[in-house]
Amino acid sequence: MDEEGGNKSLSIEQGLQQSPQIDGVTSAHTVDNDSWQQVGLLLITSFNCGWILTFSNLIMVPLSWKWGVLCLVVVGLYTAYANWLLASFHFINGQRFIRYRDIMGFLFGNTMHRLTWAAQFLTLLLGNMGFMILGGQALKAINSEFSDSPLRLQYYIVITGAAYLIFAFFIPTLSAMKNWLALSAVLTFAYIAVTLFVVAKDGKSNSNRDYDISGSEVSMVFNALGSISAIIVSNTSGLLPEIQSTLRKPAVRNMRKALYSQYTVGLLFYYGVIVAGYWAYGSNVSAYLPENFSGPKWAIVLVNAVVFLQSVVSQHMFVAPIHEALDTKYLDIDKGMHEKQNLRRLFLVRTLFFSGNTLVSAAFPFMGDFVNLLGSFSLIPLTFVFPSMIFLKVKGKTARIEKRAWHWFSIMFSSALAVATTISAVRLIVDNTRKYHFFADV
Repeated sequence: MDEEGGNKSLSIEQGLQQSPQIDGVTSAHTVDNDSWQQVGLLLITSFNCGWILTFSNLIMVPLSWKWGVLCLVVVGLYTAYANWLLASFHFINGQRFIRYRDIMGFLFGNTMHRLTWAAQFLTLLLGNMGFMILGGQALKAINSEFSDSPLRLQYYIVITGAAYLIFAFFIPTLSAMKNWLALSAVLTFAYIAVTLFVVAKDGKSNSNRDYDISGSEVSMVFNALGSISAIIVSNTSGLLPEIQSTLRKPAVRNMRKALYSQYTVGLLFYYGVIVAGYWAYGSNVSAYLPENFSGPKWAIVLVNAVVFLQSVVSQHMFVAPIHEALDTKYLDIDKGMHEKQNLRRLFLVRTLFFSGNTLVSAAFPFMGDFVNLLGSFSLIPLTFVFPSMIFLKVKGKTARIEKRAWHWFSIMFSSALAVATTISAVRLIVDNTRKYHFFADV
């Protein structure tokens, strides 16, 4: 791939007219600016967000030890490979693509452009709603430590949405997060260290735990499929080209270095918490791990407080492509992002987005459902199906027959997996809508 051309775009964040070598594509956000270390730290901290406190229940309980560990390893390796492959197509025939949908549109036409954007949009919306519910649960857990009658979850979801709005307004882009990543890393490793300390203490004293899988054969199969969706969510985001666009050249090599960081250092911590939580509490592990903590009180409060604060930073990565699309459309591209008129538009766009997402999150506060649906319906095609389609389109005529066969198998297997896991996720949502009402205080 030629990485000398097409390496910069118009970025109103810096207020500079740069070399428009991306077929006239413009962006309100910075392109070709960040080091691989910065992006690697972004990935490590973002994937070690408070969501990992839900995965012992979502992943290990339906699968138990044998299948749980096997699926963690296999899906983790498969996801790492798929992202490694997709990173190589940031440049096609010397042309740089800063958005996933632009790659698919360039190779497969407008329909795939729209489908890719719809899949990404759905993924990021669901992910952001999951973050809001997570933040709300963390705040409610703190309140519960000091009151026998804590406020309803919805109040805390609103507070979380307001905090996300403020951060997204003052730190509008991925590149602007640079000075916040060190703090995010400190918060990340602080709450993980305290979590592992409490989990280890509880595990040593818990002699009655069991690891049996309960339920009918049908429910066990559906729950296992949901677990696979959750593993995918724990490993990938569906927005690799957008993250890669922020990198300095050579963008392909630097993106792969950042991925190596995520799938070594990053994976060590979030897989460690997943396995440790299941070891300590067995099949009774909660859908939100701190609910199992026996104490001390300071540890419970600290973990939940840090989870909330860290989520304010980490959620920003997962919703950045939506911000970029809205900013590019509604901000004045001829003026800097911090110009008065653009600041007003930026605040309005952010307010409308987070208000709508907060309302939906408060109405449907079922975090496990969001994780499973996110991993099945949209992330599987974005992570596994589309990269193989791109490979066959770009290199299919020159690739060896075994490589073509592998990518065709990947497309067919992943498509079937997407259908099966989506059915599982929808089934879970239907069950929960029968169990809970709108604005349930779960």
